[in-house]
Formats: sequence, structure tokens, C-alpha cells
Amino acid sequence: MQNALTPLLLVGVGVLAALIAALGMAGAVHVTTRRQKGFMHWIFYTMLLAVASGALLSGRDLTSTFQIENFALPSISHPALSYLQPLCSMLILAVSGERLITHWLQRKIAPPPLFLALAFFIFWTTSVASPALLGAHPKLSHDYAYPLVIGLAATLATNVERDLALKAVRTSIFIFILASFLMVPIHPSLVLDLAYTQGLFPSLPRFAGLSPHAVGMGLMAQMGLLCLMTRPYQRLWLNRVAWAAGLTTLFIAQSKTAWMAFFICTGAVLAVQRGPDLWRRLLDPMRPTLGITTLVTCMLGMIALALVLMFGDLGGRISTFIHTPEGAQLASFTGRDRIWAIAFDEWQSNPAFGYGPGIWDERFRATIGMPNANHGHNQFMDTLSRSGAAGATGLVLYAVVLCVMSLRLTRATQGLSLALFLALTLRAVSEVPLLMLGYSTEMFIHVLLLMVLASAVQQTHSVKQRPTQVAPLAPWSDRGSWAKARSMP
Repeated sequence: MQNALTPLLLVGVGVLAALIAALGMAGAVHVTTRRQKGFMHWIFYTMLLAVASGALLSGRDLTSTFQIENFALPSISHPALSYLQPLCSMLILAVSGERLITHWLQRKIAPPPLFLALAFFIFWTTSVASPALLGAHPKLSHDYAYPLVIGLAATLATNVERDLALKAVRTSIFIFILASFLMVPIHPSLVLDLAYTQGLFPSLPRFAGLSPHAVGMGLMAQMGLLCLMTRPYQRLWLNRVAWAAGLTTLFIAQSKTAWMAFFICTGAVLAVQRGPDLWRRLLDPMRPTLGITTLVTCMLGMIALALVLMFGDLGGRISTFIHTPEGAQLASFTGRDRIWAIAFDEWQSNPAFGYGPGIWDERFRATIGMPNANHGHNQFMDTLSRSGAAGATGLVLYAVVLCVMSLRLTRATQGLSLALFLALTLRAVSEVPLLMLGYSTEMFIHVLLLMVLASAVQQTHSVKQRPTQVAPLAPWSDRGSWAKARSMP
């Protein structure tokens, strides 16, 4: 009897959850129908809540070699996560679906960037739907629909929603960082790798915080600082605390990729915002000091580089370094070359639609004998192995669209679109930020870039339309008085 009641109870809970989600979305649509902003910024708080909860309740120990090298999210081991994560998913779907429905009901004057939405949909179709249905190992899951709903909702973002999203990412990340630091005295092995010796400072522990891995923690610190630079807090002391916390986290996470991305993205924003003024100062004949100093510094740097190349035996030193364990690890891209070789072989075995969404799962990793290879560690190679030539073609087309739009809208976004695209591109070299199976903190850059591009397109469209708009005619009964008023001196 009890065995018969269990399925009925599960079905009843599922129906009740669906009913609650439907009522919640209907209520959100009713509330926001007459507003220009929704609740899309809530998804960033929700994602970080799910990640932090998974780390806190996982009982992980970063002194374990497997946990140090594993980039995957902690496995669900606490019963509370089986309730929390579905609730987070329902909230994310509700606020994203509400934007889609509300936009359709409002019939906004400023159209969304349909080209961007179409490119995103094609990428999702070729990289998710095609391998899920036509891959060598087809597999279907409700998680695959989450990125589609989130991404399409992001392409409808307005300027107000974009600003709310940037502030939400900034605030949620620094709350996440603060919570991670608070765990250092309470449970140090949960957030610190005390045995890490491969960094620039061997005696310095590696800080992973409440993220799945220290590399992810570096990514979040980088994104938080980028949002803080473009949308700072109103209080000066709060800005200083946030900058100190973000830079400290970025440093002790010891992710060289995050360091490089931070400097490149920050430089891109500063070049767009302050580059023209700096260029005018360099060429100002009335104040030649800065120009002369810059020219002399560049000349001295080139001379120093030439001397090193001529007399420094650079080739011999590189050869000696390559034969060391650290050099061999660097030459093999920290073992990623083996993963890329396996990904290429899987694509050759299934050239059209790839292996399927289940590649790099636990069973596949056990088959190839690489328990830590939970993705292709390169966006193109991962997409090629997972979804074949169809997905790789969609990825290239989508990347071209994002690149062109980011460059064209650089001035309109004050360099933010270019910085986010560069961050996404640099991340794609060794990770998979465009993985469209479920949601995680990897989607932060992707969703933010879509919202920034969409809002900039709508703003540009409204600016172009404003001068050509014809003022509405006065009521017929008032036209005479209106004409008389214009003729009066």
C-alpha cells in the first residue's frame, strides 16, 4: 500500500508545483504589465544562492586531490538541496517567462533586436536541440530549456533592466565573497586549498570560496569588479571596501586566466571612456610633457626588449624551462591537450551531430579514464564533440554576431559590450561559458552581454526615431485656437 501511495504523492507534488509556478508567473505578469521593468535581475541572486548552498551542504574538503582538481559542481548530498534547487529553477523560469509574456502583451514601440534573438535561437537549436535528438547518444532533459528561456528574455532587456542586472551582479557577487571569507575561520578546508603549491606564491593557499573551484571564484571576482567600475556604489567607503574585497579575492584565487581577463577588460573600458581625452593630451602642443614622456618610455622599453632578445639567451632558457615539470605542464595546457584530443576523436566518430549532451558525464569519464574531465575545457572543442559540425557552425555564427554587435555598440555602451565580449572570449579558451545545458555562474557573462547589447540596440533605435516623430495633432475643436495662438506676436 505504501509503495502504491509514493508515486501518487510524487505526482501530486509535481502537479502542485506546476500550479504554483503558473500562478506565480500569472501574478508577475499582472504586476509588471504596466511597468517597464521586470524581475530578471533576481536570477543572478538565485544562481549564486544555489551555488553557495551546494558548496555549504556538500561537505567537501579542498585538501582532497579530487576536490582540488574537480571543476564540477558539488554532488547533491544533503536532502535540503533536493528542495532548494527546484525552487531556484522555478523562480528563474518564472521571472524569465514573465518577461517574454509581458513583452508580447505590451507591444512595445521600440522593437527588440530580432537579429540577436534569432542568432541565439539558432545557436541553441544547433548546440542543444540537435544533439539531444539526433546525436549518437540522444538525451532529453528539462534543464535544456532553461538557457533558451533565460537567453530570449535577456534579448528583451531595456536600459532600466540592464542597470538593475549590473547592480544585481555587483551586489550578489560581493555578498558571495563576504560569505566565503566568513567561512575561513569556521571551516577553512571548505573554502581554502591549504596544500596548493603551483601558484606564484607556493606558501599562499588558494581561495575557492563557496564556488565550485578557485577558477570560478576568480571569474566572479573579475565580473564583480567590472560591474563595480561601470556601476559604482553611491557611498565612497562602500566602493573602497568592495574594491579591496574583489581585488583580494582575485589575487588569492590565483587564477592566471582571471588576472589576464581582468586587465584586458578593464583596459578596454578605460580606453573607450578615457582614450579620446588621453589621445588629445598626448598630441597637445601646448602641453607636450605627457607626449614626450610616453614616447621616451616606449623607446626605452623597445631598447630593453631588443637587448634581452640579443644577449639574454632567451631560447635556451625557454628550452630549459620546458623540460621542467612546470614547463611540461604549461606546454600541455595543464593536461588539456589530452582532453582536446579525445574531443576531436569523438567528433570524427560522430561528425554531423556529435556524441550528444551526455558527453563528459560520469560514465563517459570512467570510460576514458579521466574522472576530472567534466567538459571539453575549450568552448569550440566541447561544442564540436557534443553537437558535431552543426553545433560548431552555430557557435561560429553566433560568435560573429556577438563580436560585430559588441564592436558596433562599444561607444553606446561606454566600452561595456566590448569588455564583456572579451571576457567571454578569454573564458572560452579554457572553459565553456556558452554551455547551454542548465544554468550556472558561467551564464553571468553570457546573459549580461545579451542584456547590454539588447538595451543598446533599443536605445539606438529610439534615438533615431525621436527626431522623425511627428507631434500628435490637437483635437479638431482646438485647432483654430491653436493656430490663433501661433499667429499672435
